[in-house]
Order: sequence, then structure tokens, then C-alpha cells
Amino acid sequence: MDVVSAVSPVFPVFPDDLRDWQSGLREQFPIIVGNPDQAYLDSAATAQKPQAVLDAVTSYLTSGNANAGRGTYPWANRTTERIREAEQRVRRFLGDDGGGSSPGAGGGPSSGVHFVSGTTEGLRLIARDWLVGHLRDGDEIVVPLADHSANALPWQEAVDLLGRQGVRVRVRAMPYDAAHDYDHRALATMVNERTRFIATTHVHHVYGGDMNIARIRAAAPDAVICLDAAQAVGHLPVSVTGLDVDFVVFSGHKAMALPGTGAIWAANRRGAPFTPGGWAGTPNTSGIVSLAAALDWLDDAGVDRIARWTVGLGARLTEGLRHLPAYEVLGCQRSLAAGSPVQQRHGIVTFRHRGISSNDLGFILAAEGFMVRADGHCQASGGEQDSSVRVSTHVYNTPEEIDRLVALLTGLTDGF
Repeated sequence: MDVVSAVSPVFPVFPDDLRDWQSGLREQFPIIVGNPDQAYLDSAATAQKPQAVLDAVTSYLTSGNANAGRGTYPWANRTTERIREAEQRVRRFLGDDGGGSSPGAGGGPSSGVHFVSGTTEGLRLIARDWLVGHLRDGDEIVVPLADHSANALPWQEAVDLLGRQGVRVRVRAMPYDAAHDYDHRALATMVNERTRFIATTHVHHVYGGDMNIARIRAAAPDAVICLDAAQAVGHLPVSVTGLDVDFVVFSGHKAMALPGTGAIWAANRRGAPFTPGGWAGTPNTSGIVSLAAALDWLDDAGVDRIARWTVGLGARLTEGLRHLPAYEVLGCQRSLAAGSPVQQRHGIVTFRHRGISSNDLGFILAAEGFMVRADGHCQASGGEQDSSVRVSTHVYNTPEEIDRLVALLTGLTDGF
């Protein structure tokens, strides 16, 4: 069978007007345009940067670069102002319309935005500077041990620290169902009056599924919920109002900003307001400028349309792979067909070849111009431990790239 014909050539998410929209956006990525023979399929690791972000950073560094919150001269004042504006920009992008204008629970401050180097540092700061001070002997926390290690290790570190102080806190593993989604029904039976904190992930970094966080709030109405949104912000709409979570943490470099910047959004509704401890030092001003510019670009492009595009690319790939018995696609098997009745994957598809090691397959794909990730994907102790190949897309990827990839993978199926 011709592999392209095995992939439905028409998807509702790829009408002509959407293709024209995508083509115009793709042209705004210099690294993509400059390497037409390469297919960058590793956006879950880091996203490429549009020209508008590069221009914003260059303009800042060449016209007003200064330290923030230190000097009283115009460049320093403007840099301080830009950071404050970036905080508001993050709030708006996350659907927090309060913008710090009204007090939170107990008369304290409203939501806060704090810039960090990325998701990993953000989660560790919450664990160290907030969670440790809010747990008491006999309390319980729920940790997703089949998600990214960055969303498992910090919470265990906090519990270990408290244990050395004689405070015993029980870590309970987040339950999962057969589709690798959170099992909210099982969670509801676990939650009790001592459940203080639940760590969650918005989009799984291996399976690509939306983890249905709203169901977590329904199962645990009083617990503090912390959301790792590293694979969601910049890839699909994220609304803190709709999700009803207490913390959102994300990395700028996965949302088209420069590496080394990210943000913590804190609702400050349950418990004391979040304030990072210690002396922060000089902020990553150019990174923060890039993040504000990236969020502007994403809003202008339309994050909802970006989500439609990447979901369609994922459906195109899984539709092709499900016809190839040489491959095992990880995650929910019901989501493989293009016409699946369950949710599709948000631009992330991970698989293994049954006869070729994932590392070798990664080298084969790289030699043919496909840049993918082939390793263990930083899984925590309860997740997949064997290496696999992860394909992750963004708005600059095309259906034609996916079809070429499926054609190449089909050529590696002899004997299966």
C-alpha cells in the first residue's frame, strides 16, 4: 500500500484557509526557512523562535539594556517597567483578568507572577519556599510518578527535608487509568482531610494527552493544585480560571522565548501567598523581554488554531503508524485513528520500533533530515523506563513533513 494513501489526505483541521495561515507563520521562523531540507520535530524539548522575538531581544539589547530595580536612569527605569509589564502579560496570556488588582483570600495579595529559569526551577522553588512551610505531621501529598521527573523529585525532596525535621508527610502516587490519563475516580477515593497538595501535568510530555485537570479539582476541592504546564503554554489555550489551579509553572523556551526564562503564576487563594525565598539577584532581562514578545506573537497567531494544527499533525502520524505492526505507539491506543472518538494528542507522538533500538532509529531519522528525540524522556520512577522516539510538532511543521516521515518509517518494516 502506498503509505500516503494509508494516511487520510484530508483532515478537518487542514482546510485551505488554515494551510494559508500556517504557511504565513512558518515563513516567520528564520531557522526553519533557512533549512528547508530539515524537519524539526523536537518542539517538546524546545520551540523555535519567530523573527518578532529575535527582533524584540535585539532591540532591547541595542537600545536600552540595563539592570532592573537598581538604577534611577532612564534605561534602568524602562527595564524595570518592562519586567512589570511582562508580569501582566503572563497574567493575561493565562486568562487571569484580575491582574493583581484585588486582594486574595484572607486579605492577602492577589495572584502573583514570578520569573524563573524554567519549569524545573519553578517547581523546586514552590517545593522549597512554599510547600515545606505548609505541611504538618500526618499530612499527605499526591505526586504524578509517571510524569516528568521535574514534577516528581522536588516534592519528594520537600518531604525528605521535613522528615529530617521530624515532620512525617506521606507521598501518595497519582493514580492513572489504562489510557495513561489521571484516574480522577480513584483519586477521589484517596483524597481525605489530610490531603494538602496535588502535583499535576497539563499535557503529558511522552503521551501528548491533555490530563483533564478540571477533574482533579472536582476530586479534591480543597487541596492546593500545582500544574506543570511546560507542554501546554504556547501549544494550546491555558486558562487558570477554567482550570481552577493554585500554581501554573512553564518554560519560556518551549513557548518560543529564549532559553533560561520561565514563570510561576500563583493564585494565592489557599494558604499563604507564594514568595520566592532568598535574594533573587539580577533577573534574566533579555529572556523576560523575549517571553513577553513570544506571548504577543502567540496571541496574534491564535493559540487555539495552533492547537488545531498540531493535533491534526499528531493524528496524521498516529493514523500512519497504526497500520505498521513494526511500531508500538505509546499511550492511549484508542487515540491512534484520525477519526478517534477520544481526544487526540497535542502534537506529541512517541513510539518504538519492535526490531530497531530507539537510539539507532533516532540516528537513522537524523541522517534523513528528521530531528526527533530518542531516549528515556526524563520519566519519573513510575513512567516508561525504556527508550523511545518522540516526535513533537509546532505550528511551523507541515503535513508533508509528517507524510515523508511515515514513508521513511514504512521503509523500515521488513520482516514485520
